[in-house]
Amino acid sequence: MAQSMNLKPFYLLLGVVAVAGGAWIWSARSGAAFEPVEVGPLSDSSLAASGWVIGSQSAPVEIVEYADFECGACGHWAILNAPDVKERLVATGRVRLRFRDFPLPGHPHSPLAHQAAACAGEQGGFWQMADQIFFNQSRWVGERNPAGMFEDYAEALGIDVGQYRSCMDEQRGAANIEAGRQAGLATGVSSTPSFVIGGKLFLGAQPYDSILKYVELAEARAAQ
Repeated sequence: MAQSMNLKPFYLLLGVVAVAGGAWIWSARSGAAFEPVEVGPLSDSSLAASGWVIGSQSAPVEIVEYADFECGACGHWAILNAPDVKERLVATGRVRLRFRDFPLPGHPHSPLAHQAAACAGEQGGFWQMADQIFFNQSRWVGERNPAGMFEDYAEALGIDVGQYRSCMDEQRGAANIEAGRQAGLATGVSSTPSFVIGGKLFLGAQPYDSILKYVELAEARAAQ
């Protein structure tokens, strides 16, 4: 059975991945508060990818998270900040949270991890699987092939393993994963995690207090 691991050593890593023709940057941050970079309003085309959603469809504010499962800063945010967002904003009906896949180049296990979460999502277990992948990041990230570990996480969550394997073999989540990546590129995402709140893009692992501030600003605009 999969167990959550301590990611503190992993949070201290800093990495930069660059590819020709783009400003792709990945950096693991310590969790200290910092000012976001506001990129600007979104185009309608960037909202096309569905991703994975929790929360009320009638929530006045939507948070879109663009994340990479192999990104240390994303794992950090998932453990330290996402629970507060889910419990204090999503569960109370103030916010709808949407996860969009944004696998980064240079992270060899990201495609497999995103596919594993998508295949769990096919059976209604995306968010639980995402937690397992993030919480155990320090275990699988150094493996040569973590496919078996991901399958163990799925089985521990009660996912039908036969259907999961079929999904993985056929890569049935590939289209949605790529749609999320393309939406991120169209939006201006250049690092993970990044967040869209109230029609604005903020780069970096935002602490809960910053997320709350942006949500309150978006609520005020929505009420006008």
